[in-house]
Amino acid sequence: MDKGKPIRVLIVDDHAVVRSGLSAFLMVYEDLEMVGAAANGPEAIHLCAKFEPDVILMDLVMPGLDGAAATRAIRAQHPHVQVIALTSFKEEELVQSALQAGAIGYLLKNVSADELAGAIRAAYGGRPTLAPEAAEALIQAAMHKSENVGYDLTDREKEILKLMADGLSNPEIADKLFVSRSTIKFHVSNILSKLGAESRTEAVAIAIHNNLFN
Repeated sequence: MDKGKPIRVLIVDDHAVVRSGLSAFLMVYEDLEMVGAAANGPEAIHLCAKFEPDVILMDLVMPGLDGAAATRAIRAQHPHVQVIALTSFKEEELVQSALQAGAIGYLLKNVSADELAGAIRAAYGGRPTLAPEAAEALIQAAMHKSENVGYDLTDREKEILKLMADGLSNPEIADKLFVSRSTIKFHVSNILSKLGAESRTEAVAIAIHNNLFN
């Protein structure tokens, strides 16, 4: 997409008042454009295929197909679409389920308009944004795991992990390091395994908490 065009956003929430509020919020920013609003998971999957948004604001707790399941389905079918979990809940299990499903961000609904706009722009650029409460939940999970997990990362794995923290995708890392994509995929898999992480975002949170970039 050309930089001059607005970021296309799809809203997913089972509460009409929330959809209306988010729609009004998006109208304030010239670089953001709402392309659709879904009231449930199946509708989100359908509208994503129809409108091809750049970023989805995804509620997690919905009847029927929940936000994590919808995120997983959307990311499988449309890997270029970034998903931000936007919810009222900060439980560790919800945070992990959303990130494991492929969400790049996790924010609470009390976030300010400017913070949400910034998170949408970051997601569009491939950079994660976590609410402090979500980051704390990941850190607590990492602390529980750290007693049994050894962080014996190689120098190459640390280098790749740093690039992951900078928001680079596997193909971008491969191009930057002049190696094949399959090699980077292998290294990323090793990194997740060694850190006991279920997702790239969780791996970065664990690395930051344990000062693995130093």
